Amino acid sequence: MRLPAALGLAAACAAIAFAAPEPLHAQPAAAETVAAGPRILVMLRLPPEHFRPNAGYGGAYGSQSGVKARRRIARGIASRNGLQFEEDGWPMPVIGVDCYVLRAPADEPMDSVIARVSTDPQVAWAQPMHVYETQADAARGGDPLFAAQPAAKAWRLAELHQVATGRGVRVAVVDSKIDVSHPDLAGQFIADQDFVNRGPTAPERHGTGVAGIIAAKAGNGIGIAGVAPRARLMALRACWQGASSAAALTLCDSLSLAKALQFAIEHRAGVINLSLTGPQDRLLSQLLDVAAQRRISVVAAFDPQAPKGGFPASHRGVLAVANQYLPTFPPGVYGAPGQDVPTTQPGGRWNLVNGSSYAAAHVSGLLALVREEDASAPAGRLVATQPTGGVVDACATVARTGRCCGCGRTARNGRPAG
Repeated sequence: MRLPAALGLAAACAAIAFAAPEPLHAQPAAAETVAAGPRILVMLRLPPEHFRPNAGYGGAYGSQSGVKARRRIARGIASRNGLQFEEDGWPMPVIGVDCYVLRAPADEPMDSVIARVSTDPQVAWAQPMHVYETQADAARGGDPLFAAQPAAKAWRLAELHQVATGRGVRVAVVDSKIDVSHPDLAGQFIADQDFVNRGPTAPERHGTGVAGIIAAKAGNGIGIAGVAPRARLMALRACWQGASSAAALTLCDSLSLAKALQFAIEHRAGVINLSLTGPQDRLLSQLLDVAAQRRISVVAAFDPQAPKGGFPASHRGVLAVANQYLPTFPPGVYGAPGQDVPTTQPGGRWNLVNGSSYAAAHVSGLLALVREEDASAPAGRLVATQPTGGVVDACATVARTGRCCGCGRTARNGRPAG
């Protein structure tokens, strides 16, 4: 949750071109009389303080006021140059820019448009919207951001989905408010419950991002593919975003978490995702013990700054998961993709996120793949690079079910846990 984002500019910007269907993000044209032409990418410089390596769970970059200011700048550039504003920005703080999509006039040469826009003092540079095509997995052409997902290559996700998709496995996402109507998530839920009791609220970033990594729809022509795209999610709101719209922190309390855990256990969740950390709690400990007794897999985010990784990651029987780029892994801690991960965000959007929260979500999805084949599989049935932890080998983990062709060959030094 505290590592910087870094993603190749060309791949990220190409993904933006397809990140959302037109009806979701269509904006009023800056020049209504301009015939629709090709799209271009315009990079606005970010202020240095926009990059915050120690940002919290939400993976947000900069204040809401800063986001609005850059949006106004981009709209002004479009208006001054006879272009149409097409999409909100995609922040890339590692290279200090925010990338916007504008549409050029149909009757003007692309080189001329780019040269004109590039002279604007507020523009770092402009370029054509290049289109990239994958060469290996034609089946994933329907998920434009699939190639940018770390799990696509590291976990051989397309290959895993040929044998397991998490079909029918119930995954409880105990988190902040999830955008259950997001086009990459709509229809994936069997429950949508709010245990915070603070009145109606809009969908929130953290929960929506975690849910997308676990079970975003595959092959639907937009966005990403979840690790377990046919799992059945329980959206259990036990946390809330900070009071300020710019706040990155997502908070929960013992009671709200206990209510959510109770619901998940009662409704026969196969996996419970807890992308959160805090102090030891007796009430929650007892609920977690019940979950273990019922062979429910519980996954939690590991906090390297907290004693024993924080609770509930430190609780017996809970799988503690950290970003796979952690320098060292304590015994019993597993690593999964948690850096530069594209995922769902409120309002039908996608964005990059970082942190142990999202690494835990990957493992929750992976366990859903395992449980599709064997609902009674041990709660900690993982294969990793170390005897008691380390970076998870997803292909070898699924191969243990006997369904994944040659994936087991990827596990050289790993041993199963549980």
